[in-house]
Amino acid sequence: MITERLAALRRLMKEHHIDAYLVPTDDFHCSEYVGDHFKCREFITGFTGSAGTAIILQDQAGLWTDGRYFLQAASQLEGSTITLYKSGEEGVPATDEFLQSHLKSGQCLGFDGRTMTAKEGLALEELMKKQQVSISCQLDLIDEIWTDRPALSAEPAWTLELKYAGKPRNEKISQIRKAMAEKKADYFLLTSLDDIAWLLNLRGNDVSCNPVVLSYLAMTQSQVLLFAQEAAVSPKLQSELKKDGIALQPYDGIYAYAAGIPQGKTVWMDCSSANYTLKRALSGQTVLFNETNPTQLPKAIKNSVEMANVKKAHIKDGVALTRFIYWLKQNIGKTEITELSASAKLEAFRAEGENYQGPSFDPILSYGTHAAIVHYSATPETDIPLKPHGLLLADTGGQYLEGTTDVTRTIVLGETTDKEKEFFTRVLRGNLNLAAAKFLYGCNGRNLDYLAREPLWEVGEDYNHGTGHGVGYLLNVHEGPQGFRWKSLPNRNEVAVFEEGMLTSDEPGFYLEGEFGIRHENLMLCKKAEKRPCGQFMEFDTLTLVPFDLEAVLADQMSEKERALLNQYHKTVFEKISPYLPEEEKAWLREATREI
Repeated sequence: MITERLAALRRLMKEHHIDAYLVPTDDFHCSEYVGDHFKCREFITGFTGSAGTAIILQDQAGLWTDGRYFLQAASQLEGSTITLYKSGEEGVPATDEFLQSHLKSGQCLGFDGRTMTAKEGLALEELMKKQQVSISCQLDLIDEIWTDRPALSAEPAWTLELKYAGKPRNEKISQIRKAMAEKKADYFLLTSLDDIAWLLNLRGNDVSCNPVVLSYLAMTQSQVLLFAQEAAVSPKLQSELKKDGIALQPYDGIYAYAAGIPQGKTVWMDCSSANYTLKRALSGQTVLFNETNPTQLPKAIKNSVEMANVKKAHIKDGVALTRFIYWLKQNIGKTEITELSASAKLEAFRAEGENYQGPSFDPILSYGTHAAIVHYSATPETDIPLKPHGLLLADTGGQYLEGTTDVTRTIVLGETTDKEKEFFTRVLRGNLNLAAAKFLYGCNGRNLDYLAREPLWEVGEDYNHGTGHGVGYLLNVHEGPQGFRWKSLPNRNEVAVFEEGMLTSDEPGFYLEGEFGIRHENLMLCKKAEKRPCGQFMEFDTLTLVPFDLEAVLADQMSEKERALLNQYHKTVFEKISPYLPEEEKAWLREATREI
């Protein structure tokens, strides 16, 4: 199937005199997760992960992805004739290096410019100019061979009420206009879906698990234009938006609008999130102000209403997870449970929570060796039964009107090895130590990441992913600009200073190919601690309320401080979750959160 698709694409490439065709993961808004209509890279490679770039030449093809997906990609590319390039590994060329070494003067590189950031497109433009290679960015060749391609999603958009959003859209618009005035920007073009949703207090269902609306936005000091599909915006919502000075325009009209911006005007557009075609639509006579979207930071800093709400969401989520773990431990080995059926059971527990909107990402329930695949997600073909031994890794999350959750627990299903217990405990120590950090204002994730990795680094081990990411409010489960990681990655700017109100995950892990995988994840809210002569101190408030499985904890491997941190956390879990549990489950939770 994949080889036939590659052959069809190569025939089209010959017709259009294209020597290399590049297929990113992105939609027209450079989203991390994309709707079914935009899964071109998945269509042409068979790889289903959320990150990756394919390059197809006449005589070879490659897929580049990061460490989260090495095992998954290797499995899914088998027999496809596509070579896996493990991004960031020693000796592995980056995509630009590969293109440099494989394209010659006079040849042509093709891609759909709507699916690539302006920053990446401009860099490729410069690189290919040096190679004397031309660029063709107007053709969506995948569309021509994808005969049963899903239609563009146009799910109904809706307004998030003020009791959940905490701030009306007209105040947010005023805040952004003020930022525009300070930077002397006449126009602001916004394309990132979660930023638009936040700014206008809109939510939708155009991307699975991410409650956003396919749209673009243009703003001046006197006008706000929302470029969206009319079918997604009801007459009632159009009227509501109109009252706040927001006019609906056709979804694809953004390109003509950009082309019509008068010469000499300054346009604020973030080239790291806006697409290359939109950048090319701007007249060469406009002044481009390329800086981070002014929506990003206020979106990441949750307001007081959002902060209060998201704590409520985590209580509901904690009840669902705790009940699931209890159910699993009572039934493992007595009735057949598989990765998929366990996932469905957890979803059923979550669905009982008031204001539950659905999962915040595709659930990851991976048993045994599957857990070593960092972002493994079971399918009917890979689904396996759970046995009363070993570990189950459950990384799941929920969307509530009160906010977004993301939690991972590694659950003991029965007998475990000494090695499993050792690394379960080391990863847990990292989680607890990062959560307990107290630090001066001005620190970012690179300053703090070591706290989570130290228990692994001290025995020469590590995990090949970041330690944490920002989380949206009833929005994307992965949100910038803050995060925890020790090294920089291309196109990932997660080095923002931690501010009060930022919601961030704490998720160290350990993965041993062919054996097991472990991850412990909580969400934490940054807040101010005491102010001293040397400066303002900051700390984290852990919001996730789910017990860690004490059956795999080696207490003697932990310091006295670490044991105290675990005991205090478990005391909080019991106090906040037990009132919502039946007596049998409450009794089990009391034992599961006992002091060690």
